[in-house]
Amino acid sequence: MPPRDWNATSYEQVSAPLEAMGRDVLDRLELRGDERVLDAGCGTGRVTAALVERLPRGEVVAVDGSPAMVEQARERLGASAEVFVADLLELEVDPPVDAILSTATFHWIPDHDRLFARLFAALNPGGRLVAQCGGAGNVAQVQEAIQRVGTFGDWPGPWNFQSPADTEARLRRLGWVDVWTWSFPVPVTPEDPHEYFATVILGSHLERLDPGERDAFVDAVIAELDTPVVEYIRLNILARRPS
Repeated sequence: MPPRDWNATSYEQVSAPLEAMGRDVLDRLELRGDERVLDAGCGTGRVTAALVERLPRGEVVAVDGSPAMVEQARERLGASAEVFVADLLELEVDPPVDAILSTATFHWIPDHDRLFARLFAALNPGGRLVAQCGGAGNVAQVQEAIQRVGTFGDWPGPWNFQSPADTEARLRRLGWVDVWTWSFPVPVTPEDPHEYFATVILGSHLERLDPGERDAFVDAVIAELDTPVVEYIRLNILARRPS
């Protein structure tokens, strides 16, 4: 199944917490300023714009699976980056890049073996991966609330939340070196809980419902929570393709 399209206009309005997390990840990427760097899962380009500033003599390539997100990113970035729609499981980048940045994306991808193999192939020898996504335990209280609402039967949901240990083992098995994985909690209290949950968290669920049922489902999930706080667990990844 190809990546779903997103409500990019709504995402642009509510994604400030995710941008803040993404900028923290960008700070871990050491750059001279002349590299060619890929943003894998660029969304509307908010973090990509900060990456462009770090590369005054370099090149930025940005991809996302959502055409609506890519359209917004192109409007934001103009000629400062090459932006196109791509499924990361089918990713091809020519010429390869010196580094890959990714934030809030990998947990939407079902096959992490293929994902990390495609990213490995997109890097020059010695190239680095700096990434963050949802990890094991991410939004657990939301998942429990969805189960209590009981709308989706046995469907496990759209997420692939992996542990640091399993991710490190996978990366090493696929040939990555200098691997470092760890996780930490990031609680987020959205300013507009309904809009945030509908766009950032429950979009794949809402696609399975009739339009007239969607708002009620979002409200029912939020009502199941003690407070409308999103308890994120962020999986952080540093790795390198061997020289």
